Amino acid sequence: MNGNSNFFAILSRMKYVDRWGLMRNSRKESLSDHTLDVVFITHALVVVANTYFGAKLDEGRAALLAAFHDAPEIITGDLPTPVKYYDPAIKKAYDKVEGAAKAKMISQLPEEMQASYDDLMNAEDEVLMKYVKAADKLSALIKCIEEERAGNRDFEMAKESTMKKIKELKMPEADFFIENFLPGYYLTLDEQTNTKKSRK
Repeated sequence: MNGNSNFFAILSRMKYVDRWGLMRNSRKESLSDHTLDVVFITHALVVVANTYFGAKLDEGRAALLAAFHDAPEIITGDLPTPVKYYDPAIKKAYDKVEGAAKAKMISQLPEEMQASYDDLMNAEDEVLMKYVKAADKLSALIKCIEEERAGNRDFEMAKESTMKKIKELKMPEADFFIENFLPGYYLTLDEQTNTKKSRK
């Protein structure tokens, strides 16, 4: 260890990467904002799976996979979904760029630590990654709701298409989240906490 590892300093730059670059935002969403939402939601989905649907999944590992799911975007930036999926060739090229970004980041770690973070950033755990991907879509849906509540109509179509994509997953845990937890995102803080007292 020579004291020159930049991995965590690079991770800290997540807060400077803005998402939804093609949209007018009432409030900008950083990659940090999005990532934390996805961590919370992924963990919730796996808890739901274990609690209500008989699964026996590792909730902690799922949350860690979520924490690193978009880390390469620190280097690549957030490529808008309509661009990324416009053509299979574009998606393939972007995947290659993303893979190179992951390798570059991991190379900034001491060699003895690289395997642990490679396991998180290049996870082959299809079961848990299914929950991360669902949480990613739910996070996008919540962003659309927040913009809608702020009076911004630019996210109307994004909200509809995102909800459709979530329903197409046919994932009972995601449906459970929508039914039981999503309504809260339409409420004020006082309504969420069931108090009528004004907050200062």
